[in-house]
Amino acid sequence: VQLVESGGGSVQAGGSLTLSCAAGRYTYKRNCMGWFRQRPGKDREGLAVLWIGGATTSYADSVKGRFTISQDNAKKSVYLQMDNLKPEDTATYYCGAAYPGFDYSSGCNFDFPYSGQGTQVTVS
Repeated sequence: VQLVESGGGSVQAGGSLTLSCAAGRYTYKRNCMGWFRQRPGKDREGLAVLWIGGATTSYADSVKGRFTISQDNAKKSVYLQMDNLKPEDTATYYCGAAYPGFDYSSGCNFDFPYSGQGTQVTVS
């Protein structure tokens, strides 16, 4: 399972960034894919998840209304649009995927056994 992230960087509070995650065909097909982050000294935090098969989305309360997850089937990619960023959003962000090949039509959660290499987001 290969997940390749891009799009992190530094931004001022109130600014925006978009993260991208490209997946392989088997990983992407009808799977649950999403994003989580790891802040220093904090537990891993699931942020947003998308069921590729039906575009159903879920968000953590901490980012609801500010972050938007989306997909591009042609590119087998998911994105995380992050608006109104706050200093507390500073973290390493990871793209995650569930185990491919299962039926996730009843919904996705923030369990991601597979993840990318991570991309740093710094908000000052």
